[in-house]
Amino acid sequence: MALIHSLEKSGNTLFKYRGQIPVILFILAVPVIFFTDYGWMELDDNYYWMLLAFAAVLSVLGQVIRAIAIGTSNKNTSGRNRSEQVADALNTKGIYSTMRHPLYVGNYFMWIGIVVFTANIWFVIVVSLAFWLYYERIMFAEERFLERKFGQDYLDWSLKVPAFWPSFKNYEMSPISFSMKTILRREYSGVTATMIGFLFVDILRNYMIEDGFILHTYYIILLAVALFISLFLRTLKHHTKILFEEDRS
Repeated sequence: MALIHSLEKSGNTLFKYRGQIPVILFILAVPVIFFTDYGWMELDDNYYWMLLAFAAVLSVLGQVIRAIAIGTSNKNTSGRNRSEQVADALNTKGIYSTMRHPLYVGNYFMWIGIVVFTANIWFVIVVSLAFWLYYERIMFAEERFLERKFGQDYLDWSLKVPAFWPSFKNYEMSPISFSMKTILRREYSGVTATMIGFLFVDILRNYMIEDGFILHTYYIILLAVALFISLFLRTLKHHTKILFEEDRS
């Protein structure tokens, strides 16, 4: 098998399982937190809050990037499906005129925030490299699919828009208005998973530091908020028409 076909095949396979990345990060975080020295954090509570603030900003940035991309995207584009590449329209305006893969950029910042919260620089570096190798193959397979489907239109767009790092010199406003309903309908699970990810790291780290489990009140509050958001929006999505959009649902 030619290398180009091998990369495309592996990219399509990884595309199907990209939703499992959070599970892998949760598993890897356990030994990382266990072997990380948190003595410096115990010396001053301000270190903890600065770390939390920085990590949260990264994750929120990721959510915002994803929200902009999803909230102004065409129906049935490649970012919506789970099992295979699908695209009935090519997104080239708005955030897609600054980078070709904003959803994957958003994913990186969303999850790297949780990784940063472990306070282990080597874990951040390893996850960043692994993320790039993983998503590079997915992006390769996706772009091969889009090139075959849209031909010269895709090539003309891809030649002037970077894949991952944004460039605003060719920015074009999206003709599709931003839809908050779309965000609420499609992004609640990611927000919930991110909140649970921060909780998981904090609970496990405190367990290691205190040598025992301490049930802090804010753990219960944050977990309740995360679950409420997920269940409430899931109910609206599946059992009501409140979040339904004729041209986007």
